[in-house]
Amino acid sequence: MLLRSYAKINLGLRVLRKRADGFHDIETVFHRINLYDEIELSPHDKGISFRCTDEQIVPDGSANLCVQAAMLFQQATDTHKGVDIFLKKIIPVGAGLGGGSSDAASVLLALSELWNIPVPFLKLREMALKLGSDVPYFLLDGTAHATGRGEMLEYFPFSVPYWIVVLFPNEQIFTKWAYQHVQPKDGYAKSIKEILLEGIGDMEYLRNNLDNDFEEPVFEQFPLIKELRKGFYLSGAEYVSLSGSGSCLFGFYKDGEHAKFFQREMVNRFQMWTYITPPNFTTI
Repeated sequence: MLLRSYAKINLGLRVLRKRADGFHDIETVFHRINLYDEIELSPHDKGISFRCTDEQIVPDGSANLCVQAAMLFQQATDTHKGVDIFLKKIIPVGAGLGGGSSDAASVLLALSELWNIPVPFLKLREMALKLGSDVPYFLLDGTAHATGRGEMLEYFPFSVPYWIVVLFPNEQIFTKWAYQHVQPKDGYAKSIKEILLEGIGDMEYLRNNLDNDFEEPVFEQFPLIKELRKGFYLSGAEYVSLSGSGSCLFGFYKDGEHAKFFQREMVNRFQMWTYITPPNFTTI
C-alpha cells in the first residue's frame, strides 16, 4: 500500500496564552501544499519494522511517529498484526510543515484498511491527538481553522489563488524551543479565518493583518531567515510568512514566472530546498 502524506503551511499563527497543562492555546489556519512524503506499508504476521531514506535525520524505532502510530493502533484495537513501514522522506524535518504529523495520520488511516480493522473516526482522532496536537488535522483533506492546542478544527472551503513558494533555509527549529521564546498575545478583533476570507484577494490587507507570532523570536535567533524573507519580496513575492514555528518561509506570487525564477535561484545559487504549489491547489 503506497500513501502520500502532504505537508501544510500555516496561514497566520497566533499564540494566545499558556495553559495550565503546559500547552499553549493557539489560533491558525492549516492549508495543504503540493509537497508530500511517500509511505509504503506491507503487512507482516507480527511486529513493526521501519526503514527510511533519510536515517540520519528521521528518528528510528519507537521515537518515530510512524512507529508510534502503528503501536498505538495495535493497542487501541487489541491486535497483534504486524507491518513493515518504508518512508521516503521529502518534507524537511524541523521546518514547520507538519511532515511527521502527516506521516503519523496517514499510517493510522491506512492500517485500518491494511489490517481490515474498521475504526470509528472519533477513535482515530483520539489516537491522533495522543501523537501530537496537529496530527488530527491530517486525518481529513482541506483547509481548517484551528484553535485550542491546534486540535479544535473547523474545515472550510478555501483556496489560495497564488503561486506558493516554500523555502527551507537548511535550519531546523524545534517546537519546544519556539514555544519557550514566543510572547503570547490575545484580544484580536477578527479571527484568522475571517481575515483570509475577507482579504485573500488583497495582498496589502494580508501584509497588514496576517501575522505569525513565532517570527519575532525566530528572526532574532536566525537572522539568515529574516534576510531570506527580504529576498522573497525583492523577487516579486507579495506576501511572505514563516510556517508554523519555522524554519520554512513561504511566499505568495501572482506571477508564476517570478515564483519559478526565485525557486531556481535558491536551488542553484544557495542549494536551498524549495517547493512550488500552483494556484488553487487541492488534495481533494
